[in-house]
Amino acid sequence: MWHMVKAKSKNYEMDMLNGPILSRMLRFTVPLMCSSILQILFNAADIVVIGRFAGPTALAAVGSNTALINLVTNLFIGLSIGANVVVARYFGAKDNDNVSQAVHTSITLGIVSGIILTVAGVVGARLFLRLMLSPEDVLPKATVYLRIYFLGMIPMMVYNFGSAILRAVGDTKRPLYYLMFAGVLNVILNLLFVLVFHMEVAGVALATIISQFISAVLILSCLCRENSAIKLNFKHLKIEGHKFRQIVKVGLPAGFQGCVFALSNTVIQSSVNSFGSTVMAGNAAATNLEGIVYFAMNSFYQAAISFSSQNAGAGNYKRIKRIVLTAQGCVIVAGAAAGFGLLYSGPFVLRLFSADSDVIRAGMVRLSVILSTYFLCGMMDVMVGGLRGIGYSVTPMVVSLIGACGLRLVWLSTVFQIPKFHTPRIVYLSYPVSWLITFCVHVVCFVIFYRRVLRQHKEQG
Repeated sequence: MWHMVKAKSKNYEMDMLNGPILSRMLRFTVPLMCSSILQILFNAADIVVIGRFAGPTALAAVGSNTALINLVTNLFIGLSIGANVVVARYFGAKDNDNVSQAVHTSITLGIVSGIILTVAGVVGARLFLRLMLSPEDVLPKATVYLRIYFLGMIPMMVYNFGSAILRAVGDTKRPLYYLMFAGVLNVILNLLFVLVFHMEVAGVALATIISQFISAVLILSCLCRENSAIKLNFKHLKIEGHKFRQIVKVGLPAGFQGCVFALSNTVIQSSVNSFGSTVMAGNAAATNLEGIVYFAMNSFYQAAISFSSQNAGAGNYKRIKRIVLTAQGCVIVAGAAAGFGLLYSGPFVLRLFSADSDVIRAGMVRLSVILSTYFLCGMMDVMVGGLRGIGYSVTPMVVSLIGACGLRLVWLSTVFQIPKFHTPRIVYLSYPVSWLITFCVHVVCFVIFYRRVLRQHKEQG
């Protein structure tokens, strides 16, 4: 019986160190892609229910919180990327003791992160929204939504760190199963709270945190039942100093980069807010659709991190170049196919969010700019994944701060301020310009650092 359970557990793991890369990468990314797309669809269900049954003001209140939530949470989600890299590296090196220490440090860090976010979000919600220039007609409902949403930060962080651990060993299937269950529950609760109990934005937020709690319980239960090095034992939960420093070394720059990206998106959201609730509602609906394309591409970024980290741990540096090139080819195909496909069906899909023709037109303005160029964002992210996998996390952070975020802020303070260019379309054009420039710089950085680690490995070997 013991051997059967053990064998079953190992079926979820993946050999990233040997054999063909493309087939294994697709096996890794397809469940992850489905998980991410399901997540955005479940989030979109919030917007659909609110837009259809609570009106444009409630829709704007929920949708306008996305950039702010990302701003506040991205630092800690970045730490989960550090957990992924550290666990994958020790797993590739077959160092089980250090894998276990990294797992328990990661989950403990997730709990602490959730506590910090809960306090910050509940206390600062109204202030944050005022800083974002939320209109007075939207502010009360947006504040209610945000405060309730942040009450679910502990389970959200635990799920993110737990999923990162499973991704590190190649398991992307079980997080998909857990997300499907929690997501369906979220949709059911949305309809119950909004249609039956008429709770509007409060109901949508409550449904979200209940589903996050369920997903966290499932991921913890999964780790506790493991029979490999990633097995979780609550008695061993603590932050081990060396593992914490390793996680922070990779994760803090990643998180800080995510925060600054979110900050630039928050500034962009503030610029969008200046055009009123109709444009805000169209922007919110379009952003949810874009998320489908983004997360389809982001799965290859996650693959680049996990595959390159395991191979770096095992000393297989020559294989890392092939991993990054394979991920680039995949992300271009996925981004272009999904982007143009969704752009073509955009007017129809936007009607699911709102029947207001002005809202639909406002949404299509954003989609026409973003979806036709979104594959550039995926290419940029894959290069970042490769750099982090070989141990360089500060450099992509700095490049992204200057290349992507800095350029967007300069764009908004210069081009957007010219009267004839003071339009939503000009706001959105800041994205593809920054993606292209930043990607090119990341390529140069990867070539330089890859040659460096390859040379160091030869000298040590």
